[in-house]
Amino acid sequence: MCSIIIPHTGTSTSVLQSILHGSPQAKREGELEILQHSRLVGRGKYIHSFETHRVKPDRLDEYKKAAEEFYTGIVSDESLHVKLTGSWETVVGELDTFVHILEYENYGGLDKSSALIRTSKHNDVFQKILPHIQSRSTQLCQEFAFLPSSPPREKGGIFELRSYSLRPGKLLEWETSWRAGIEARKKTIAPVGAWFSQVGHLHQVDHIWQYVRLESRKELRETAWNTPGWSDTVVKTADLSTSMHTSILLPLPFSTLK
Repeated sequence: MCSIIIPHTGTSTSVLQSILHGSPQAKREGELEILQHSRLVGRGKYIHSFETHRVKPDRLDEYKKAAEEFYTGIVSDESLHVKLTGSWETVVGELDTFVHILEYENYGGLDKSSALIRTSKHNDVFQKILPHIQSRSTQLCQEFAFLPSSPPREKGGIFELRSYSLRPGKLLEWETSWRAGIEARKKTIAPVGAWFSQVGHLHQVDHIWQYVRLESRKELRETAWNTPGWSDTVVKTADLSTSMHTSILLPLPFSTLK
């Protein structure tokens, strides 16, 4: 463990804060960098909320029934302006876990929709979900402009959710590499969608792929490695990332992507 020793030589509070937290100029530059990256790489019209629910193993059926009632209810309510990108259950990875992706009309739309849900009948329906959940988390993300999701879509099979934690300040470099790499990967299969985090676990990138089955996933990934341009993107991704995680998902009956 390292220690910072501050000598008693009249060091001002502002200097101490700069040492511990960064100078105001550095903070402004960092915030500006994030804003510029969002404008450069993001599809700014929408905000997507990744809602992850970890469910009690003996309550899966009850949870699915309550979740379907809630999510189909808010999507069908035209006053909320909410769209469901998809809803899935994890079958390889962290089991008994469900992922729902909701689309809002930017942050203003998210504020309005959330306020309406909290004061409407939909909140009563949501309360039916809570007894079945062990824990839950929400992350707000923006779509990459080069790869927006486009539900509804029905192709069947499985989905793969891949998550990457990037080194801070590397989002634009990641996007540049993937924009080129996706053109190569599309020759075998294209992702369903790709997002980067804005609120929650920062410097995170998520993308979703759809396959007929695990065997076809293996075959297509092996084919992609032999496609010029794709291996360069994979190598670059490893260089820019601090960790990677993947899960296999099955769509729930009411998912718009399935």
